[in-house]
Amino acid sequence: MKDTEGPAHRRLGVGWRLHGDGRAPRPGAAVLPHERLSWPRTLGLGAQHVVAMFGATFVFPVVMGLDPNLAIMMSGVATVLFLLVVQGRVPSYLGTSASFVGGVAAIRAAGGSTAEVTGAIVVAGLVLAVVGLLVHRMGPGLVNRAFPPVVAGAVVLLIGLSLAPVVADIYWPQDQWTALATMGVVIAAGVLLSGFWSRLAVFVGLVFGYVLSWVLDRVAGPITAPGPDGKVTTHARVQLESVASADWFGLPTLHSPSFSVSAALLVLPGVIALIAENTGHVKAVGEMTGENLDPVLGRAVLGDGLATAVSAAVGGPPTTTYAENIGVMAATRVYSTAAYWAAAGAALAFGLCPKFGALVAATPGAVLGGITVVLYGMIGLLGAKIWIKARVDFSDPVNLVPIAAGSVLGIGGVTVTLGDFSVGGIALGTVVTLLGYHLLAAGRRWGVEVPEPAPQPAAEDRWEEPRPTAEDRPTEPQRAAVTRPNGPEPAVGIRPKEPQPTTGTRPKEPQPAAGTRAKEQQPAEPTAV
Repeated sequence: MKDTEGPAHRRLGVGWRLHGDGRAPRPGAAVLPHERLSWPRTLGLGAQHVVAMFGATFVFPVVMGLDPNLAIMMSGVATVLFLLVVQGRVPSYLGTSASFVGGVAAIRAAGGSTAEVTGAIVVAGLVLAVVGLLVHRMGPGLVNRAFPPVVAGAVVLLIGLSLAPVVADIYWPQDQWTALATMGVVIAAGVLLSGFWSRLAVFVGLVFGYVLSWVLDRVAGPITAPGPDGKVTTHARVQLESVASADWFGLPTLHSPSFSVSAALLVLPGVIALIAENTGHVKAVGEMTGENLDPVLGRAVLGDGLATAVSAAVGGPPTTTYAENIGVMAATRVYSTAAYWAAAGAALAFGLCPKFGALVAATPGAVLGGITVVLYGMIGLLGAKIWIKARVDFSDPVNLVPIAAGSVLGIGGVTVTLGDFSVGGIALGTVVTLLGYHLLAAGRRWGVEVPEPAPQPAAEDRWEEPRPTAEDRPTEPQRAAVTRPNGPEPAVGIRPKEPQPTTGTRPKEPQPAAGTRAKEQQPAEPTAV
């Protein structure tokens, strides 16, 4: 195939120039986004990207109660749409986003249907797309001003830690020992495996838990435990009836969304997490490729928003750029967007196999419990990572107070109700965090009495001050005065004369000097006699 680099192809980001001889990156060089290796090698790299995104992309839809087969297929569609919007300048794969898991869980807990879940995700995707347009028009500084690291980190923390009850109340009780074993494998694989394989820790844990559950069904028999609905029944851990009846080829199940204001409010905090995530990924790719991608940040956020809306419009999950695939690029130094087009094609092919989707949907709940206990915690700690990287100063009450209040409200699941309208959990925590921070920061700028963070270091300095001042107390010098004559103890004759300065200090101050001279002459007087 002849390389194409015409203006139309460049606008679409589909014109690639062959890198060197097409076999491997030249020594010390990298394959840039507008370059490619030979097509067989490019297809191989695309397959590697599919493996990298595979685990999380179909685990999160299962957690949210969505079709994993459709999620795989829509990840390919979303990647193509994203690459077109950014004109091929930001190589990235779009897989299922975990940022909406907390909001979806809240919708499910309130009795919301799958259609309401996807409708809320459509709204969030459109809001994200609007933010992308604003960033594109007004510059990337808008993101930093509206969502500073202290706010973005708090929202990501809320998204992760607020999911703890899902693990504790739904997944873990289904089979606690299988969940514990799966969790241990995920932790061990993520820590002990190196490089690219450590990024497959979720997939390794999923396969292990699946096989372990199947073996236990044959060795120990069915289990009597709560199911996903909380009802205690006797059932097999792995139920493959739907897998046997599924077709090998066909379209996954599609459905249209329905819209609810209360449901949309529960997932909107995920938009903040996606903005922060997109910004970090774009900057990471820019550092690797050596290109300033800030002018394309708005397009990246816009592309992610449109992809999320399109995916949810047919019943799919939300999407986001994937750090797993960025890790593959860092390891291979191949940033060619041609590899991502190949990966998108492979994902579409997987999505057209309903039997594969049924197999994924049959994953035991306890296995999901062992996986999600790690995933949810890691999502929450990503928020703390944002704080650490930005060196957020929590001695500043403007940073500390609204974040503290919003975190407890969100993680605790507090709800505020006004008539038929209610907001709670992540949504309420995000509102309190975002509005509280900006109002307090504005109050400080306008001259309202808001404590400055400077007194904190000053207080620490004063803690050190009492040490020298205590030595200057009146009693301290007296001890020092006593120690001075004790210093020359080897000189004989000084001890008898020590009481004399204490009886009358002023008239007898010169006496020690005179006495000292006399004592120096005493040895000579006996010899004269």
